[in-house]
Amino acid sequence: MKAIRLTLICHALTQAQRTGRLHREDDGILALAQPPAANLPGVQLLSAPERRARETSALLTGPVQIEPALADCDLGRWQGLSLKQLQTEQPQALAQWLQDPASAVHGGESFAALYQRLAAWLAAFDKPGEWLAVTHPMVMRAVLVQVLGGPLTAGQRIDVLPLSRLALSFTGQWRLRLD
Repeated sequence: MKAIRLTLICHALTQAQRTGRLHREDDGILALAQPPAANLPGVQLLSAPERRARETSALLTGPVQIEPALADCDLGRWQGLSLKQLQTEQPQALAQWLQDPASAVHGGESFAALYQRLAAWLAAFDKPGEWLAVTHPMVMRAVLVQVLGGPLTAGQRIDVLPLSRLALSFTGQWRLRLD
């Protein structure tokens, strides 16, 4: 069995992240002072379908394959709303969503559903070699919780900054790879 090395990278900073607003599918990235390392010989690139992931992927070298399973969590009616607005207008719903991974009070996808989607994707990912996948903070949280076997509530305790990387390897099971 040939090893798989998969590095998830969070998309670059967006205006939504800068201003404390929940994402929208069409959010783009802000200009970067320094682009991420682009010299990646032999690395195959995957990208979530959202604009911010595709724009970040475009900063890297090589052809990019769009991977729908890496899509961000669907926030339903809350897409584009600020956290301050939710704290003011829907404080109980926001608290429920933050405390209960199965909550989908916004009418979209719960963290538990996102976790299951990513667990299924990882279980089926059997492409040997070096991979770089540009995705989103919530996706990276779900993958990290899954790989470490932690409780779903742990996802709320993980900060994923723009351009953060999560390195994994697979030789019979997924493992966190610290470089």
